[in-house]
Amino acid sequence: MEPIWAVGLMTGTVLDGNIDVALLRTDGETIERFGRYTLAPYPAAIRTLLEDCLAQARLWNFEGPEPAIFAAAEDALTRAQSSAVADLVAQAGLRPDDIGVVGFHGQSVLHRAPQPGRIGATRQLGNGQLMHDLLGIPVAYDFRSTDVRAGGQGAPLAAVYHQALLRTIGAVDGRTAVLNLGGVANVTWWDGHDQLIAFDAGPANAPLNDFIKGLGLGEMDRDGAMALRGTVDEARLSQLLTHPYLTAPYPKSLDRFDFLASMADGLGPEDGAATLTAFTAGAVGKALDLLPRRPERIVVCGGGRHNPAIMHMLGERAHVEAVPAEVVGWRGDATEAECFAFLAVRVLRGLPISFPTTTGAPQPLTGGILVG
Repeated sequence: MEPIWAVGLMTGTVLDGNIDVALLRTDGETIERFGRYTLAPYPAAIRTLLEDCLAQARLWNFEGPEPAIFAAAEDALTRAQSSAVADLVAQAGLRPDDIGVVGFHGQSVLHRAPQPGRIGATRQLGNGQLMHDLLGIPVAYDFRSTDVRAGGQGAPLAAVYHQALLRTIGAVDGRTAVLNLGGVANVTWWDGHDQLIAFDAGPANAPLNDFIKGLGLGEMDRDGAMALRGTVDEARLSQLLTHPYLTAPYPKSLDRFDFLASMADGLGPEDGAATLTAFTAGAVGKALDLLPRRPERIVVCGGGRHNPAIMHMLGERAHVEAVPAEVVGWRGDATEAECFAFLAVRVLRGLPISFPTTTGAPQPLTGGILVG
């Protein structure tokens, strides 16, 4: 198949109020070209609606009928994201019929990892049929459910795209891994041959953002300023790093609420931010210890790479060289949206998007629903 233009969409679990929208020209195996990328802000009303959804999803916890708010939020976010796609395509000087497919991840509101004797569960809000009707472009969506129904973790799905990115920089010897710092941290490692491994390492921005918000001090520890002024509570950190998830074998995945801001209860703003940041870095270090070969360098994507405190502590506490994605020519804010453009093309081609060593799927699995 010749490469085609695809659009990818992503809205993270940290609810930063933005829709990530990216164009990628790809055949679903290689990356021919990065296209235009933008952050399209949600209207405030939708952001509030999604915050309410997350709160109600935790109470629901996959028991009984879905909360009624899901339907309203799904319609609103689908329309907002469809508008963001149309705007980006126009800004890029393209027409809808120039786009082969849209990869619509939707908004994750709840994710439950499988346990022995119980398959997992996952819910992303997003109406792919409505998006297709609005745009007139084929839409791939609901990327995780097939994997979860088959007994997989449903996450992380970025591994096969990270593998394609690693190829673009000739990182085919296992010495370089990819770290994404969103609400949760996930790591991808590839030996350059047949071994592709990915799993959620631990928390990233979610507990830290929630801690800052809970104190009424803004949306996040911008530029790591609080953490850099604070002192890590080393005794508390040592205890946090004994959490059994951190040394559990992969494949494994997390919900953004599996690690909470309450880890910093009783600490002041600066010391709490420093301790939560150090925990993120320490958890990454433990994740790297689990790999067949410990990488010497990690290329960091996602919002967390903008935080100098996290980047410094990755070197200090995870004992690895951490470089932002831009150092190697990638777009660290666009990576997740690009990933779902890439996965959408794989859905279009019937190629697998999850694997035994990434999500724990029983075999390489195709997934997603394609409309149009």
